[in-house]
Amino acid sequence: MTNSRRAAIRAGVLALALFAVWRAASAGSPARASARASGLAAWGQVYSVMTSPRCINCHTATNFPGQGDDRHRHLFNVVRGPHDAGVPGLKCATCHQSANADSTGVPGAPLWRLAPLSMAWQDPGGQPLSSAAVCRSVLASRDGPGMIKHHAKEPLVLWAFAPGRRRDGTMRAPPPLTHEELVAATRRWAEAGTPCP
Repeated sequence: MTNSRRAAIRAGVLALALFAVWRAASAGSPARASARASGLAAWGQVYSVMTSPRCINCHTATNFPGQGDDRHRHLFNVVRGPHDAGVPGLKCATCHQSANADSTGVPGAPLWRLAPLSMAWQDPGGQPLSSAAVCRSVLASRDGPGMIKHHAKEPLVLWAFAPGRRRDGTMRAPPPLTHEELVAATRRWAEAGTPCP
């Protein structure tokens, strides 16, 4: 091996070692730790909305949607179907139109359907997944900008903040944040690098 080749290899090894030292130092920097803490706090807010009944009733790990604040099984034996929108003769859109029907208590928004099983935020027994598990699930399908757009514009997300009336005429409970607060928290989480607990 020539001296110039040895020198090039040494320079490459030194560069890799310096990069590893720099990366380790920057990972533990106070600014980076502060950004992570801020991102995790924002994620906690996002998680509180995502596991509220308005969202988790359709982000289910079961073959059927939930209903109500108590998240009971959907009436009329409604099931997921092959495309997450019901089965022939009982599609979600049969009852769920493009807007709430407050006279009957049937909620509605465009393209009403269940979230795919890959986006389930509960276990098969109906218990919400941990914050870390939901975070990983979200990042498996969307990046930070994708989540900001989803939370800002998706009709089913928008519905959650104006969920209309129940069958008895009382108002459904909205998520624990306003829509603007959710979008702002999602943006802070994304800007912090989408950290997961």
